[in-house]
Amino acid sequence: MPGPLSGPGAYAAPVAPEDERIALFLDYENLAIGARDGLGVSPFDFGPVADALAERGRVVTRRAYGDWSAFDEDRRLLARAQVELIEIPQRIGGSRKNAADIKMAVDAIELAYERGFVTTFAIGTGDSDFTPLMHKLREMDKRVIGIGVQSSTSKLLPAACDEFLFYDRLPGVEGRAVTSRPARRRPGAAAPSEPAAPEPAPAVEREEPPAAADPDLDAVVTSTLAGLARATDGPVRASTLKRAILRKDPTFDEGDQGFRGFGELLRHLENRGVLALAPGTAAGDPEVAFPENASAEDEAFALLAQTVRDLQGAGGPPQLSGLKDQMRKREPGFSEKRYGFSNFLSFARAARARDLVTMEWDEGRGDYQLRAS
Repeated sequence: MPGPLSGPGAYAAPVAPEDERIALFLDYENLAIGARDGLGVSPFDFGPVADALAERGRVVTRRAYGDWSAFDEDRRLLARAQVELIEIPQRIGGSRKNAADIKMAVDAIELAYERGFVTTFAIGTGDSDFTPLMHKLREMDKRVIGIGVQSSTSKLLPAACDEFLFYDRLPGVEGRAVTSRPARRRPGAAAPSEPAAPEPAPAVEREEPPAAADPDLDAVVTSTLAGLARATDGPVRASTLKRAILRKDPTFDEGDQGFRGFGELLRHLENRGVLALAPGTAAGDPEVAFPENASAEDEAFALLAQTVRDLQGAGGPPQLSGLKDQMRKREPGFSEKRYGFSNFLSFARAARARDLVTMEWDEGRGDYQLRAS
C-alpha cells in the first residue's frame, strides 16, 4: 500500500474522514434578483459559490428552487454545473414565493433526517423567512453556511448561521459585476457597449506574471490556499490543499504542467517564493502557507500607495477598477495573490487598514475612489 509520497514528487490525495459533506439549497430567485439589482450581475454566476464550498468540503447535493420559465439562460448554466433544478411554477402571484420557501425548507429537513452523513447545509438566500430553518438545522447538530447578496440579505440571517458568505465578496464576483453592467445598456447602445466596458475582469484576476510555471496553475494554487486559510483555524496541509483544488476542478493534474506529483509542484512554488512549506504531523504531508516576507509585502503596499499618489496628482483620485493594471505598468510581476489576498479589493482594503490610502464609494460611478493618505 503506497504512502502519501510514492515516486519522485508524487502525492496521493485520499479522501479524509474529516471532510465536510455539504448539501446546497439555493433560493434561486432571491439570489439571482439580488445579484442583478445589487451588483449588475446577470445571469447569476454560480462558479464563485461552487468554488467557495469546494474549499470547505465535498458538496454531495446541489438543488436550486425557482420558476425556471423566468430564468432560461440561468437554467442551462446551472444544469452544466450539476445543480438539480426544482420547479416552483408561478400560478397565484404572491403565493409563489411562499411555495418555494416551504418546499425548500421541507426538503432540507427531510434530507437532514434521511442522510445522516451530511454534516453541513449551505443555504443560499437573503430572505429572513429561512432563519427558523437554519436554527433547526443547527439544533440537529448540522453546520450551516449562509450565502446571500449583501444588499438584499436580511440582517437576521448571518447570526443564524455558523458561517455566512456574502456573494459580493467571493473571489471572482467583483470583476464579473463590473463587466456585466454594460450588457444592461446593450438594447440602446449595442455598438459602444463593448469598447466602453473595462478590461475583462476574470482575465485580469486570473492573470499572473510570466514565470516558469503555468500562470493559471499559480492562480489556482494560491487562490485555493487563501480560501482554505480563511476558512480554517489551523495550518493547511498539502493533502487538504490538493483535495480542495480537485473539488474546484476534478480534471486538475499537475502532470499536465510537467510535474511528476503534487509534492514536486509545491516545492517548485516554494523555490519561487510563492509558498512556504513546513513539516506536518504526518510524513509526506507538509503544511503549506504563504511566505512570511514582510519586506516584499511592504513593498507591494508601498507600490499601491505610490501609484494612487501619482494618479491623484495627474488627474484626481483614481478608481479601484483599472488600478491594478496601473500598478502592473510599474511592476509587471505584481499579484495580490502572492500575499494571501483572494482579490484586488481585499488587497486595497488591507492598504486602507494600514492607513496608506482612503477609500470612498462613488455612487455615480459605482466604484471606489482612492486617495493616498
